Amino acid sequence: MVYLIRTLTILLLASSTYSQDLDRIAVIVNDGVVLESDIQIKVTDYKKNAALDGLSIPPESTLREMIVSPSTNLYLAMTVMCAVLYKVFGMTWFDAVCHAFSTISIGGFSTHDANFAYFQDTTLRWTAVVFMVISGINFALHYIAWTKKRLLHYFYDSEVKLYFSILITTGLITYVTLYVSSVISEDLVTDSVFQAVSIGTTTGYLTSNYASWPLFVPIMLLSVAFIGACAGSTGGGIKVIRALVLVRQGLGEITKLIHPNAVVSVKFGKKSLDPRVAESVWGFFSLYVAAFIVLLMFMLSQDNDFLTSFSAVGATLNNLGPGLGEVANNYKNLSDGSKLGLCLAMLLGRLEIFTLLLVFTPAFWRS
Repeated sequence: MVYLIRTLTILLLASSTYSQDLDRIAVIVNDGVVLESDIQIKVTDYKKNAALDGLSIPPESTLREMIVSPSTNLYLAMTVMCAVLYKVFGMTWFDAVCHAFSTISIGGFSTHDANFAYFQDTTLRWTAVVFMVISGINFALHYIAWTKKRLLHYFYDSEVKLYFSILITTGLITYVTLYVSSVISEDLVTDSVFQAVSIGTTTGYLTSNYASWPLFVPIMLLSVAFIGACAGSTGGGIKVIRALVLVRQGLGEITKLIHPNAVVSVKFGKKSLDPRVAESVWGFFSLYVAAFIVLLMFMLSQDNDFLTSFSAVGATLNNLGPGLGEVANNYKNLSDGSKLGLCLAMLLGRLEIFTLLLVFTPAFWRS
């Protein structure tokens, strides 16, 4: 059992190191099942944004490829830029390169036990914040900025606007709560923003023991991680665009209750979202909730307390990392059964649930 757990852990760590490649595999397998909904939404959004900004866009087939397969050169350039800035602001080359890989991939792994708290320079922390935010945005938007030398399309994108709103609001609430609670910190603003961005994008870097903060704050941050980053990014969670579809669909249903004869559709710009896409999003969300509940009940059956179980499943299913309770620092004290359950959660989260479940479907093998 111990060797099995260690083997699974090594495989998961290795997959996180190359999370961009694993994300690409998930997209290919999920084509027409899960991420097809993300693609359709983003294609519609890009066409609208391009029209507003007066930009010409490539054919839809090329645009779809840009969404599911971000430019390798762009990804490499971001990684190199991040590593160079880390080095300039005080890291060794080894730390700079390792943390650049971990930042751009939103992996959150550090070469030090103290995690990012090992680096006391505020400039380094703000550099990490900037690159975590950038890495959490759809890489197709970065590709357009890279090739067209334009930035206005970011401000027209519905998903990016909600993404920024979530991170800014979370950072402000974190700061205000800690300030009112008289939590002592050398730089409360930096710590508040850093943890809000790190956990909100599912990176998982830590500059302080956020588990010791007033319970409202870590629970709020963990809840934000359930939403995660944008579709087409390297982040985890259910993705901002899916959350946006769920919210707009829910508001539409309320409108239908008030006006039963009204024809209500989810719109992005001037175009309505295909109902089949909305159905696939709801299908993903229902399976996500079901997987979370099953894993949570399994963790509770292993004699873990509720806070530990809830945060451990949330942190692993969303590929976040740090949890609360017994898993605030690490997962070494959990039972073998708990670790195996969380290994499954990490696989489900990284492969967007449908991919892994598809393998166990008889119809998949018959086809």
